[in-house]
Amino acid sequence: AISRWYFTSMIFLQLNEIILVESCHAIKPGMLNVHLVPHTHDDVGWLKTVDQYFYGARNDIQHAGVQYILDSVVDQLLKNPDRRFIYVETAFFYRWWKRQSGDMQDTVKQLVDEGRLEFVNGGWCMSDEATTHYSAVVDQMTIGLRFLNDTFGPCGRPRVAWHIDPFGHAREHASVFAQMGYDGFFFGRLDYQDRSRRKASREQEMVWRASESLVPPVADLFTGILPNGYNPPEGFCWDQLCDDPPIRDDPDLEDYNVEDVVSKFLTVAQEQAKVYKTNHIIMTMGSDFQYENANLWYKNLDKLIRYVNQKQVNGSNIHVLYSTPSCYLQELHRANLSCPYFPMRIDDFFPYADAAHDFWTGYFTSRPALKRYERISNSYLQVICNQMEVLGGPTSRNGSFGVGNSDTMKKAMAVAQHHDAVSGTEKQHVADDYARRLANGWTQCQVLVSNTLAALSGSSAPRVYCEHLNISVCPLTESSSKFSVNVYNPLARPVGWSVRLPVNGTAYAVTDSSGNVVPVSQATVVVRRDRGYAVNELLFQVRAPPMGYSTYSVSLLQKGPPPASPFPRAPKDIQNKVRFLKVTFDPETGLLSSLSNLETQQTVRLSQNFYWYNASDGNNKDSKQMSGAYIFRPNSSTTFIISKTAKIETVQNSVVQEVRQWFSPWVSQVVRLYADSRVLELEWTVGPVPIGDNMGKEVITRFDTSINSSGIFYTDSNGREVLQRRKDYRPTWTLTQTEPVAGNYYPINSRAYIKDEKDQLTVVTDRSQGGGSIQDGSLEIMLHRRLLHDDVRGVGEPLNEASDLYPEGLVVRGRLLLSLNPPAVAANTHRPLAQEVVLQPLITFTEGLLPPNTRPEVRDGRPLKPSFLTALPPAVHLLTVSQWDPDLVLLRLEHQYEARDSKEHSQPVTVNLQVSPLPSTFILLTGMNLSANQWKHEMTRLDWKVDSGKGHSPGCELTLPFST
Repeated sequence: AISRWYFTSMIFLQLNEIILVESCHAIKPGMLNVHLVPHTHDDVGWLKTVDQYFYGARNDIQHAGVQYILDSVVDQLLKNPDRRFIYVETAFFYRWWKRQSGDMQDTVKQLVDEGRLEFVNGGWCMSDEATTHYSAVVDQMTIGLRFLNDTFGPCGRPRVAWHIDPFGHAREHASVFAQMGYDGFFFGRLDYQDRSRRKASREQEMVWRASESLVPPVADLFTGILPNGYNPPEGFCWDQLCDDPPIRDDPDLEDYNVEDVVSKFLTVAQEQAKVYKTNHIIMTMGSDFQYENANLWYKNLDKLIRYVNQKQVNGSNIHVLYSTPSCYLQELHRANLSCPYFPMRIDDFFPYADAAHDFWTGYFTSRPALKRYERISNSYLQVICNQMEVLGGPTSRNGSFGVGNSDTMKKAMAVAQHHDAVSGTEKQHVADDYARRLANGWTQCQVLVSNTLAALSGSSAPRVYCEHLNISVCPLTESSSKFSVNVYNPLARPVGWSVRLPVNGTAYAVTDSSGNVVPVSQATVVVRRDRGYAVNELLFQVRAPPMGYSTYSVSLLQKGPPPASPFPRAPKDIQNKVRFLKVTFDPETGLLSSLSNLETQQTVRLSQNFYWYNASDGNNKDSKQMSGAYIFRPNSSTTFIISKTAKIETVQNSVVQEVRQWFSPWVSQVVRLYADSRVLELEWTVGPVPIGDNMGKEVITRFDTSINSSGIFYTDSNGREVLQRRKDYRPTWTLTQTEPVAGNYYPINSRAYIKDEKDQLTVVTDRSQGGGSIQDGSLEIMLHRRLLHDDVRGVGEPLNEASDLYPEGLVVRGRLLLSLNPPAVAANTHRPLAQEVVLQPLITFTEGLLPPNTRPEVRDGRPLKPSFLTALPPAVHLLTVSQWDPDLVLLRLEHQYEARDSKEHSQPVTVNLQVSPLPSTFILLTGMNLSANQWKHEMTRLDWKVDSGKGHSPGCELTLPFST
C-alpha cells in the first residue's frame, strides 16, 4: 500500500555487517561546547568549469584546485588523530578517488571508518533548491550516495544534509532528505529579517515538518541555521586565501598574540551562544575552496583548541573540540530528550533577501534556455537512458549501433543540479560547459536507444533523432516522402499527444491517425534561421500504451499547392469539437478575453499580455543594488507593456485551432487548442530582448482574471507538494516589505494557480520560472531576462546572453499550459499534466516505411501497440525504472496526490507487484529508503521533541548554563 505522497523504492542488494566506531570527541557537560567543523565549500562549477575547478586551471579567474585540497587534507588528518574534516561534493571526491593508489584508498577508508573524515550531504553536488525538479534531485543524490555506500559501506553513509550555499530553501528538499534517512539538515542562508527575528528568540534550530500529507514524523527533519553563513567567525580564517594573522605562540617574540586570540574567541563564542538554545554551538572553519594548504588551518586550529581549553583551569566554562555536523547533531539530540524543545517550521524559506532591497528572486528565471535544456534532459535521462536500458538489457549497451551507456547522462544531469548550474548564476563559459555535458549525454543515450528499439522492433533501420522539433527542424521529415515515426510513452498510463513534424508536402497519409498540414509560422521561420527549410507542419494525434510504444507510417500524397493561408484576424472564439474548452478574443486587440470549461460550465474573464520591468542599474533612490543573475531589482513596480494589440493569423482544422499573435518583432505567441485537449497551450517566443535604450529588461507574461484570489496564490515545491503564498506576508514572521514586486516572487518549478470558491486557473510551465500574484486575480510569470549590470554577488558579469546563432541576443521559446476547473477537482488535471510535461514521449524516426515483419500486429484494422507495463492506478506515478547492476533494477513508485488534492485520488492505493509490471521477472523485491542506500526496515532516524508553541516547554530552563 502506498500512503499519500510516499516514495517507495525496491532494489536487490546485499548487506555487509559493519561495527560502527564511536568517533565523536568527548564533550564537557555544564560547559559551553564549541564544535569546530573544518570544511571546504567546492562549487561544482561557477566561475570556472567543473574540470577547471578540479585541476586548478584558470586561476586568473579564481584560485581553486580541488584535487590539491583533498591531497592536503588527507595528509594533515594522518598527522593528528584528533583532527576532523567533512566533505560534501561527491562529484569531485569520485574524480580524486579514481586517481589514487590502492594504498592511499586503504588509508582513506581507515579515516572514514574512524570518523576522522566524514561525508555530509553526499549527493553528486549540493543542488539548488528553487529551480530543480524533485526527480532530478533524487537521482543526483542517489548517484553520490551509491558511490559512498559501495566504496565505504555504512561508515560512508551521510547522516546530515548540508546545504550551506543555496539561495533559499524548499520544503520538498527537506522532505526528500527525511525520506532518505537523514537525521538533520544545516544551511547558511535565510532572509535577513527572518534571521534577525530567530536570533532574538533563539529559534535558529528547529524541526521542519516538510510535508502536510505524510504522517509525522516521516517528513520531520531537524534543521539548523549556521551562525556565519558557512564562513568562520571574523578574525579566525587561517587559509592561504585569508588575511587573518596566525596564532603566534612564542612568548619570546614581540608579536605574541595568544591572549588576544583566546580573549576574542571567548567573546565570539559567548555572543553566539546567546542566540542558540543549548550549551552546544557550531562554528564552520572553512569556506570556498579552502584547505588547499591544510597545514595552515590545522596548525592554527590545534593551537586554538589547546589555548582556549587551558583557560578552564582559571574558571572558563568554554570547551572547544574538533567536531562534525553529525557529532554536533548527536549532542543536540541528547539535550532535546529533556530540554530544550525546538520550534516547528511548516512553510519554506523563499524568497531569500540579504538586505532590504536585495531579493534573490531573479535566478528563478535566469538563463531560461539552459533551464529548459536541463528539464528536457531530465526527461531524456528517465526515458531514453534509464527505461530503455532496462527494456533492452545487455543489448541496449552493446548492440548493432555500437556501445551506449547511461553514465554520461546521469553524471551530466547530476552536475546540472548544482546551485550555480540550473539556477543560471554561473559565468557564461560555465553555462556553455554544462550544456556541452548534457549534449554528450544525449549522444551516448541515443546509441543505447537505437540498440534497444532495434531489438524490440526487429528492425535494424537507423534511428533518427530530431532535437529541434519545437522550431520545426528535422531534416528527415523535411526531405523524405516516406518515413516511420516511433512514439514511446514513459508514463505508467496510456497517454495521447499531438505530434508536429516539419514537412514540405501538403497532404500525407498517416497510419492509424488522421493528419493535417498547416503552414509554418513566420515567427518560427525567423527563430530557426538557416537550420531548416520546411514550409509546412504535419499534425496528427498519437497514442501509446503505458511504458510502451506506437509506430506510425507517413507517406507523402501531394506536394502542392500549399495549404490555405492563415486567416488574417482573430476569430470571435475557438473551441474543441468535443466541447472541452472555449477561448474568446477581443476583436479589436486580438488578445484573449475569456476562458470557459464547457464540461463544468465555468467561465472566467482572462486577459493576457506581455510586459517588462526596467532592471535597476544601481541608481535607484532607495538602493544602489542592481538587477543581475541572482537578484531581481526593478526600478519601480511599473510594468511597460510591449503592445496593446497583437497582429493575428488564425489556422483552423480538425486537429488544431491556432491563433498566432505578434506583439513586436521580438515577442510572439501561438494560442493553441487541440481537438481532444482539456488544456489551452500558449507557445511564447521572446527575444532578442532589445537593449538599445541602455535598459536591462525583465520580461513577463501576466494573466488578469475575474477570480477573487484575495492576495493568495499557490506554487509547487520542486514539482511535488503545493504551498500557499500570500502577498506581502510570511507565515512564521512579520514581514516589512521593501520590494513590492521582487519581494512577492516565488519559484515556479512546474505549476502555479489562483483560485476562489468556484474557479481555479492553473498554469503549468515547461521549465522553472519565477512568478507572483502582485494584484488580486492576477498571475505573472517571468519568461526572459537580459541585464546590463552585475549584481555584485560574485559572478562578475551581467546576464546578457548571446550565441553564435543569435549574436544580437538570445531567443527563447517555451510553453504554458492553462486549465480551468473547480478547485475540488483541479488536481485531477494539473498533477498528471505536470508529469506529462516533465516526462515527454520519445519520438524517433526511420527512413521509409517499416518492413512487413516489423509492423505491429493488426486486429480489426488497428495496430496492437507493444506495452511493457501493466497500467498503474491514476494516483501512482512510476518515478524511476533504472538498471542498477546487470541483474538488478531500481524501481520507484510514488503516490502523486497530496492529502487535500482529490476526494477521488488522495486515498492510499494498493499496487499488486506480484503481477510483474515489467517484462523481466522479479525474483525478489526488497524495500529501500528513497536514495536506495539503506534497507527500509533498518532505517532509523532521530526523533525530536518540539515546542508547545509558547516559546519553550514547561519546566525547561532556558538560562545559559555557563559564564565566563
